[in-house]
Amino acid sequence: MRKLLSLLLLGASLGSMAQTEQPTVKANYNLAAKFSPSKLRTMIFTTEVKPNWINHSDRFWYEYQTSTGKKWYVVDPLAKSRYVLFDNADMAAQVTRIVKNPFDAQHLAVENLKFTDDEKHVRFEVRSTKDTVKSKDELAKLKNKADSIKKKTYFLEYTIATKQLREIADTLKEKDKPYWASVSPDTNKVFFAKNYNIYWMDRANLEKAIKDDKDSTIVEHQVTKDGMQYYAWGGDQYSVTTGNDKDEDESKKRQPVRLSWSPDGKYFALTRKDNRHLNPLWVINNVGQKRPTLETYKYLVPGETDSTEAELYIFNAANFNAKQVSIGAFKNQTVAIYGKDQDKSSYKGKHFISYWLGDNQEFYVTRGSRDLKRIDIVAVSINGDVRTVVEERSNVYQDIKKPYFVNNESQFIHWSQRDGWGHFYLYSKEGKLVRQLTNGEFNCEAITGYDKATQQFTFTANAKELNEDPYYLHHYSLSINGGQPKLLNKGNFDHQVEVSESGKYFVNNYSRVNTAPKSDLYSASGQLIMKLEEADLSQLFAAGYKFPEPFKVKAGDGITDLYGVMYKPFDFDSTRVYPIVEYVYPGPQTEAVNKSFGRSMDRIDRLAQMGFVVITVGNRGGHPSRSKWYHTYGYGNLRDYGLEDKKVAAEQLANRYSFLDVNRVGITGHSGGGFMSTAAMLVYPDFFKVAVSGAGNHENNIYNRWWSERHHGVVEKVSAKGDTTFSYQIDKNTELAKNLKGKLLIATGDIDNNVHPANSIRMVDALIKANKRFDFLLLPGQRHAFGNMTEYFFWKMADYFSEHLLGDSKYNDVDMTEINRETPLKR
Repeated sequence: MRKLLSLLLLGASLGSMAQTEQPTVKANYNLAAKFSPSKLRTMIFTTEVKPNWINHSDRFWYEYQTSTGKKWYVVDPLAKSRYVLFDNADMAAQVTRIVKNPFDAQHLAVENLKFTDDEKHVRFEVRSTKDTVKSKDELAKLKNKADSIKKKTYFLEYTIATKQLREIADTLKEKDKPYWASVSPDTNKVFFAKNYNIYWMDRANLEKAIKDDKDSTIVEHQVTKDGMQYYAWGGDQYSVTTGNDKDEDESKKRQPVRLSWSPDGKYFALTRKDNRHLNPLWVINNVGQKRPTLETYKYLVPGETDSTEAELYIFNAANFNAKQVSIGAFKNQTVAIYGKDQDKSSYKGKHFISYWLGDNQEFYVTRGSRDLKRIDIVAVSINGDVRTVVEERSNVYQDIKKPYFVNNESQFIHWSQRDGWGHFYLYSKEGKLVRQLTNGEFNCEAITGYDKATQQFTFTANAKELNEDPYYLHHYSLSINGGQPKLLNKGNFDHQVEVSESGKYFVNNYSRVNTAPKSDLYSASGQLIMKLEEADLSQLFAAGYKFPEPFKVKAGDGITDLYGVMYKPFDFDSTRVYPIVEYVYPGPQTEAVNKSFGRSMDRIDRLAQMGFVVITVGNRGGHPSRSKWYHTYGYGNLRDYGLEDKKVAAEQLANRYSFLDVNRVGITGHSGGGFMSTAAMLVYPDFFKVAVSGAGNHENNIYNRWWSERHHGVVEKVSAKGDTTFSYQIDKNTELAKNLKGKLLIATGDIDNNVHPANSIRMVDALIKANKRFDFLLLPGQRHAFGNMTEYFFWKMADYFSEHLLGDSKYNDVDMTEINRETPLKR
């Protein structure tokens, strides 16, 4: 009897479970394939208005594409008018008659459109299918003479008044200045680097170089004579990879040199550093050439000795006499020259001049200690005198922005986080604090303009508006005499602004992750001038797209608000239970949480279509647009600082939503996200079950010094004798390899010269020595972003999560049919 009762109770229990058990989710390869990058290009068109200001005026033109084709518009803010630049159908007919290739109103292939100086004409290019012989300069660069034929590009001019189009000679086309040419303010000399030294040529020889860069009659004049590789005056950035698959005479080619000019053109300044002692790194490209090629590049990793200091020089432009400025204050300091903001005065004719920030008597530089706890803004006179204008001091690393001069250069606006938030401060030119301009628990970003007449400046800031996501950016105005900021672009959206050179108008592009992007035109006072565009997402929605959902949770401390976005499958069924996959990037310079609508969906939206709920969420120690406390939370603990918040965010969402399975949590990310996803598997091995880690910096002691020492910290030690040394210690993923319990896929490109493949290989080595089963993917010939193998990597990731979180995948199928369907068959 007791046995029978037990059986009846067991049956009732199983029946109850059967009634409440929610169905599992199958891997949906077809739905994910519908939103591949190539498919999205046919469903998402223009999402923002990018104004092209006409000849430095407030008038601008822009192009905007929808599912009906592309149109070109001209906007006159003062007249409050917007009109099409030309009738597409008429233009298509005229182009067809000239080019002899058929075009219609919806398929106009106009490139490199520019207004002429008189604004009576626009010029542009149209490519044809007609064969033509390459130019003399192009032929000279050919290694294979069989490649002497190209498709002809027509150079066309449209007269706005008569609406007539004509072909014009290539000789009328504005020739691009060579990338290596730095023009003097009087435009009579052009400077460049060659053989690691500074050279110049006159305008006549520049014209020769534009026509034929290898013209043997070009006359060059050498300025410096002591430059050498890795201790160069220009053309030798040690972080740029060089290898034996490139020309051996690379140093003999003209290269750029970064000169900062005085307004009167009598002096220029530049910095120089001896990098000869820096140790190199290497990568081997096994698939690039007939033989595998070795690439060698200088790469400074954290904790290494840096025995030379940045040097600052001032040159007399008349006789090229150089003066080295004594600017040393800190051991292994960084020095950078501030440049003037680009405006109409930066151009002499068509030539852009790189002016220093300052006047004819002095200019401004920033000087920072190696640990970035001490940063100065320094004024340097043309005779070499140095005066410290502003000092910033902190117990953690700091950020700095360029000073913005106002009141006829007698004062400047300085940005600082000295009270824990990014705010503006007004200083006299001599370095005396006049007043704090903004204050409160919000973050100021960039100054966008200044009106001399009203003494109002405009700037962007976030976290000021109540009941909004604190990351949403807005535009404000404020008097330098004090007061409260005025909001110029209301609306609970993330706003990105493009301000005219005069500062009188701005284009406001705004959206959220769950709204279609819109673009409006405003005056500097915040008056709406006109609505411009709303993005056409009709094709995207027709394919089944649904907006993701923003959310807010608490951090591991139960106090700090974290903001995230949830991406569901477009065939979402609330009666089913979905695994969670977290897409992560720990920062600290940013967070992998979208705030506005974007077209880059392949690693988040598309992954969700496989049958997961994908979440992105911030973490303490992340984005710098929060408080300084939030941003530097991970200082001294750059491995584990963000992991708790990723874990508790998933737990809170699973408690909130019954369709989330907290027992099936995956995690993935690239670069810093690759590092973080592996770390999560090792620090919380019972919570995170599956990870796909791309190009991760698993050992930050061999990642670049700037990022690692800045965000983790480096200890400066001064001996009793006054000698300064630096030490660096950081926890590494490899130290926790023994903790792995779940499924881990590590991927890297084999010629990644950003996060060196050694990071992944050392992680593999540690896992093998810990006797762990895992998976490793090496992508041949790929750099940090995986290049043309990005799509392959996506489907490997999709397979991996589907196999180990859903128990249903094409993991054992040989062909990736999802890629093959998108790739044209080559015969």
